[in-house]
Amino acid sequence: MAKQALISPNEPRESGYRVAQVELETFEVGAPLFWTPCADNVVADQFWYDPSDELIKANPVVVEAAPAEVPAVTKEELLAQLQALQAQITAL
Repeated sequence: MAKQALISPNEPRESGYRVAQVELETFEVGAPLFWTPCADNVVADQFWYDPSDELIKANPVVVEAAPAEVPAVTKEELLAQLQALQAQITAL
C-alpha cells in the first residue's frame, strides 16, 4: 500500500503547500485539504506539494554560514588588555 500525503493549501510553503501529514491509510478531510500519493521517504513538514507539477518536493536545506574565525590572541596581548582595564578601574 502506497503512502499518502495530506496537503494543506491553507499553509503556503515554497511555491506550493505544506505536507501536513503522511499516512498509509487515509481518512476523510474537509476542503481544501486533500490526499495525494507520495514516496516512502516523505515526512510531514519536511516536504511541500508543488501544484504546478503536482509533485512533492523536499524543503530546501538552509545552510548557515560558518562563524568567522577568531584570530588567536597571545598571552602577552591578553596581559596588556588586562593591565589597561586595571588602569581604567583604578582611575575610577
